[in-house]
Amino acid sequence: QVQLVESGGGLVQAGGSLRLSCAASGRTFSSYIMGWFRQAPGKEREFVAAISLSGIRTYGAESVKGRFTISRDNAKNMVYLQMNSLKPEDAAVYYCAAGFRVARTSKEYDYWGQGTQVTVSS
Repeated sequence: QVQLVESGGGLVQAGGSLRLSCAASGRTFSSYIMGWFRQAPGKEREFVAAISLSGIRTYGAESVKGRFTISRDNAKNMVYLQMNSLKPEDAAVYYCAAGFRVARTSKEYDYWGQGTQVTVSS
């Protein structure tokens, strides 16, 4: 089992950057595929990015490609989401998730953090 705690959200102007962090507990962090999802008010939770066990392979939603970068540090039990060129439509609660396979659907992930709010002003 793993517990996840996100941080780094906040208010940023359009075009700005934020770096989200997700701290994981447990000694088996490197055994989990890690992902980031987001959910805006009135919308379904959507896939943002995922990263392989070693961190070599990354996967991103089309809407964030070229702007967002996912990374992980297995020695520190951390996963990150660097968000650049933020747009108002990126505003949402961002969730960190852990699972056992690379997937773009939330149901494939077994563990979730509590979320961190990202607000983008235009």
